[in-house]
Amino acid sequence: MNTEATPGRERLIEQFKADGLNVMFGNPGTVEQGFLDAVDAAADFQYVLALQETVAAGIADGYARATGGAALLQLHSGVGLGNGIGMLYQSLRGHTPLVVVAGDAGVRYDAMDAQMASDLVAMAKPVTKYATRVTDPRSVLRTIRRAVKIALTPPRGPVFVALPMDVLDEPNSEPVLPATVPLTDVAPSPASVGRAAELLAGAEHPVVLVGDGVALSGAQAELAAVAELLGADVYEVDSSEVNIAASHPLRRGQTGHMFGPHSKELVGRADGVLIVGTYVFPEVFPELENPFRPGAKVVHIDLNTYEIAKNHPVDLGLAADPRHALRALAGVLEQRMTPARRAAAAARLEVRTRERARAALERTDDDTPMAVFLRTLAERTGGDLIVFDEALTTSPLVTRYLPPERPGDYHLTRGGSLGVGFPGAVGAKLAHPDRLVVGFAGDGGSMYTYQALWTAVRHGIAAKFVVCNNRKYRLLDDNIAQYWRERDIAEHAFPGSFDLSRPEIDFAGLARALGAEGTRVEKPDEAAAAVTRMLAHPGPYLVDVQV
Repeated sequence: MNTEATPGRERLIEQFKADGLNVMFGNPGTVEQGFLDAVDAAADFQYVLALQETVAAGIADGYARATGGAALLQLHSGVGLGNGIGMLYQSLRGHTPLVVVAGDAGVRYDAMDAQMASDLVAMAKPVTKYATRVTDPRSVLRTIRRAVKIALTPPRGPVFVALPMDVLDEPNSEPVLPATVPLTDVAPSPASVGRAAELLAGAEHPVVLVGDGVALSGAQAELAAVAELLGADVYEVDSSEVNIAASHPLRRGQTGHMFGPHSKELVGRADGVLIVGTYVFPEVFPELENPFRPGAKVVHIDLNTYEIAKNHPVDLGLAADPRHALRALAGVLEQRMTPARRAAAAARLEVRTRERARAALERTDDDTPMAVFLRTLAERTGGDLIVFDEALTTSPLVTRYLPPERPGDYHLTRGGSLGVGFPGAVGAKLAHPDRLVVGFAGDGGSMYTYQALWTAVRHGIAAKFVVCNNRKYRLLDDNIAQYWRERDIAEHAFPGSFDLSRPEIDFAGLARALGAEGTRVEKPDEAAAAVTRMLAHPGPYLVDVQV
């Protein structure tokens, strides 16, 4: 253990490396210049440069999601933190463990209220799990270790540490030690599992509601086993990872993030409800009344106790790791379910299996440019790729041809802000350089963070990008149409602010201007050739597909 004093800015890098944070994403600024000078001289430490803080935050988010660990993000003082706040909100809602650092001029200048002075901690608090500022040179590393621990402890999320320049310039002799992250693979007691089984075993219309807590604990197989034992439909709620394979007959899709009445309709008949690794419900316009029918038995399993019964009452809440809890629940259900109940559950599963098979036979392929592009991409890759999906209104088509089957192969946008699709793909490709990674984004969302292509070119990150180009904020068209229906407002022209067709954006030209390559697909017969060029190109490549 090295206890010889060295400048805090250099020792800080050693701490990051001790915690496995060997890559830092960021955008430089004057008050971080001494630290970034040390970064440039550090061995086995990479700085990934983005042209704007939102892009850096999005790449870090994608990298953390793809690796399953924490990612390190550097922002520039208050102005840089301000730029990144929208993307940090995405990470907070999605439980991405980001360790975010930002510099400021120095503690000695606090009283001056000078240029770029701001309360960084107050700015960061609403979009992080933990936010603090180091003011003593003897507590730089201990604070970072605390931040890493908090970021990686469920519920995971971004943390923020402000690092004044004068604090980092001071000699530092703190020990460099890896952060200690507590183990949370907590199993529920036999009595509580028995109670859960008692509440759920007799349900005639069971429903399971799941979120990314399932994926975090690696509980996909256990979830499927419980759903099959109950014969329960599975709906994904606050979900952006693969929590159950898309091909599973009991998977019924997403409840959606916009309208509470839709979610209420999906669960309204359920007499037994199992909620795992999510909260209910995350809609923008939620149902304020209890969406479950009177007398429905509700069991909620999560490591995040804040989310249990947060919005609606439950009969039993279990603070437990989903994998351990579901495994135990499956064992008890197998013992306690009567032959009649097991037969009824098997019949429900058989119905969904037949429905899935019939739907597959009845499905017809369309010949739109996007459908041909996706179908060709699926055929050429055999589905062996990582998809970062911010296609939004085109997502149903993306997942039709590239269904989310395997954990780690699919990441969906989350949090409500646009712009994560392209930087997320850059981060995922950096995490998995041996895999094909394709980021999908709408034309509106892609323009939030188009600079991500430049970062990909600069650092040799060969991600691929697809613009789902409908020349509008199409999701807003859909949402305002619902707004009109709910208020009996006659349909009329959509607001002009939703339209992106004037002037037309040359996405392929923009890609070339940033050092990447690109092409545009306007007709179905151009799509297959575009897939060929994209897959053959050794570096970042963009395809603008007209929807």
